[in-house]
Amino acid sequence: MPAFRLPVRQLVEFLLRTGSIDSRFTGFDRANEGARIHRKLQKTAGEGYAAEVFLSGEREAAGIPFTIEGRADGIFTDEAGVTVIDEIKTTAVPADDIAEDMNPCHWAQGMVYGALYGRQQGLEKLDVRLTYYQIDTDDILRFVRHFTLEELEAFLQDLLEQYAPWAQRQLAWREQRGVSLSALDFPFPAYRPGQRALAGEVYRACTAAPSKSGVRLFCQAPTGIGKTMSVLFPALRAIGTGCGEKLFYLTARNTTQSAAEDAIARLRASDSRLALRSVTLTAKEKVCLHPDAEGHPACLPELCPYANGYYDRVNTALKALLDDGTGRFDRAALADAAKQFTVCPFELGLDLSEWCDVIIGDYNYLFDPVVHLRRFFDSAGDWLFLVDEAHNLPERARAMYSARFCKSSLTEAKRALGRGKSPLKTALSKADKAFLEGRKAVSTLAPRRGSTAAEEDDSGQTSLPGSAETPAIELPAADYAQDGTVFCKELPSALLAPLRALTAPLQDWLEEDPDAEAHAALLDLYFEVQDILRASERYDEHFAAQLTARGSDLELQLLCLDPSPFVDASLSAGRAAALFSATLTPPGYYRTVLGCPEARAVALESPFPAENLGLYCLPSISTRYRQREASIRPISDALAALASSRVGNYLAFFPSYAYLRQVWEDFTARYPDIGTLVQESGLDDAGRAAFLGRFSPCPEKTLLGFGVMGGIFGEGVDLAGDRLIGCAIVGVGLPQVSPRQEMLRRYYDAQNGAGFDYAYRWPGMNKVLQAAGRVIRTQEDKGVVLLLDDRFAQSEYARLFPKHWRHLEYLRDTEELKKKLAEFWGDALKPLPLGEVSPKVTERASHLR
Repeated sequence: MPAFRLPVRQLVEFLLRTGSIDSRFTGFDRANEGARIHRKLQKTAGEGYAAEVFLSGEREAAGIPFTIEGRADGIFTDEAGVTVIDEIKTTAVPADDIAEDMNPCHWAQGMVYGALYGRQQGLEKLDVRLTYYQIDTDDILRFVRHFTLEELEAFLQDLLEQYAPWAQRQLAWREQRGVSLSALDFPFPAYRPGQRALAGEVYRACTAAPSKSGVRLFCQAPTGIGKTMSVLFPALRAIGTGCGEKLFYLTARNTTQSAAEDAIARLRASDSRLALRSVTLTAKEKVCLHPDAEGHPACLPELCPYANGYYDRVNTALKALLDDGTGRFDRAALADAAKQFTVCPFELGLDLSEWCDVIIGDYNYLFDPVVHLRRFFDSAGDWLFLVDEAHNLPERARAMYSARFCKSSLTEAKRALGRGKSPLKTALSKADKAFLEGRKAVSTLAPRRGSTAAEEDDSGQTSLPGSAETPAIELPAADYAQDGTVFCKELPSALLAPLRALTAPLQDWLEEDPDAEAHAALLDLYFEVQDILRASERYDEHFAAQLTARGSDLELQLLCLDPSPFVDASLSAGRAAALFSATLTPPGYYRTVLGCPEARAVALESPFPAENLGLYCLPSISTRYRQREASIRPISDALAALASSRVGNYLAFFPSYAYLRQVWEDFTARYPDIGTLVQESGLDDAGRAAFLGRFSPCPEKTLLGFGVMGGIFGEGVDLAGDRLIGCAIVGVGLPQVSPRQEMLRRYYDAQNGAGFDYAYRWPGMNKVLQAAGRVIRTQEDKGVVLLLDDRFAQSEYARLFPKHWRHLEYLRDTEELKKKLAEFWGDALKPLPLGEVSPKVTERASHLR
């Protein structure tokens, strides 16, 4: 029987942790603060003090061999020659309330380390010392207990005997899972064209020899071949061969989470013997069963019955769920179990994930530096990562590592506190004054167009020209200064220092006044301060600092321009990663931005007949900003030609809401007989469903929807069959020119001379290709894609077209378009040949100009 690997902390906390979930404010980012204090105490311990000592030992309980391992905070020999195991804990508990028996888990960890080290070194007796560091007062309290090795071994053996039934359950499950997955059959009678090629690529990546940074694979596969099953099935088969302990299916949106759940349900339906546990992790705000009056989770034992006593009941809930035989723990199943056992569904999902084989969740559970799953990713493991819709990851990753802070947050906090003096009020005033001076400096360096360098005081009043005082703080050298915005390569320490000084008094106030009316507002401020300070700690040459003066406000952003080292570090926590999408062109761009320069990149050709897709372009139309006004009528005419060619549902995608609205107003005035539907900004899930619900099958009247490229309808929408028979794409999707995009362009110009491609062209064309992919979703679909922009005829854009667009026709005008559409719809749908067509897999080289 293989040994059961068990971290010391997991053993101790699983068996001994009791009590309630309590999210009341006790300081932010305790894990990072605790690590810092650990290092501080370890450095000051002197010679002979060994810090972070890795310990591992073999034990047996109930016939199960265990490998127990972990890192002891410190080991040293005292003046009497006795070996001491030091367990360091940081705490916000007042020093007078810190007691020796405050937390049994703390002693237990030290005692288990003592048993491991004592047997390893052949010691007869050891001491265990608990070192508590009170983070508010810097008080250090120490408690020492004396043990014989025999006592420590008995304690560890008792823990293992208690844990043995859980280990036996998991070992039996792993054996059953391995047999089941190794014999797993593809759940359909035959592969769709392209599925076998994609599955083979993923399987080879997952079963390749492990490397230090993990195996990376980029797969571009066309919409409609069944990508979800094509990556899940081979990854599960790999686990069946012993390659991978867990599979993490990571998505950018809930719709693709549902696709993964459905694929696993299909596998279960096709094989009743399948041994597979899957859990879907959903944001706490969405699954909370007992929100407060404002709809936010209230994770306090006195307010939430699901938080009160959670750790006393969670193991009972886990046992019931693991033994129920279903193995499917989606949002609904977790909610049902949470109600049955009175436990928090969010925390239950996290605890259940340790016992599941497939974990489905958002990108942030792996990549976000704050909310990533520390229980899995603080060190490397035998994990497999499937990253869906990977074309979204560059921007999502940039956002995860960036941070933003506004002066107005300080002003509002001062207002919320009211009158009176306090250390917090003083610190707020100092920070507010620094940001006021920073705003003056920005306005001096980069006056807004049409204004002078006149400054606004904190009330928002503007002084007379020439009366502005010289700013009291100096900003770093500016890389860019224009129209109220300044970019710097160096951190603006003059603004960050007062925010850092604000942390302690703000934390003290939040802990001392939990019931104050201003508590919620100041808690939000604390999170904002910590977010920007945390970003400042990882700030390096991959970042830029942006300062923007707007009226009386100053906005500071620490922008991650290049997330590659951070994504690389996250992916290195696993054995293998397959990043896949219908649009990963050019692959060199994605490999560079996502920190995988050596990754294999493959592209599958479309298996569908080219005749099923009518593909046309009107290069006579320019959608550049200066020609927008002149383009409105020609675009309306082209859309009318498209929508009038056949009764059905159509979508037109625009680069912005403003442009969309301009064309829609012209179109509805000139073509009132064609029904339209407009995407509104800020749609919630219900609004999104209502919009898509209008695209019904077998429509009796034509419907033309107006949407935004890159928005919620531009990708991740599956309108198969005649729910959508055509779409028009207005423009090449370039992001709006802004100081931020310009800094991105400059950064990549310096890196590889392809700044415009990285900042504008390639992200824009990705949105174009995603929007076009809404049309052909199945083998039977037939539809039209209409491109409206002269740049689609330029080689820099045309070379980014997929190979199955080779039959694109450039037309002179709308009249020729009408003729071509009539010919297209007059042709019969070409059936697919019988049997599988194996699309050629082409490996695309990186062309970074």
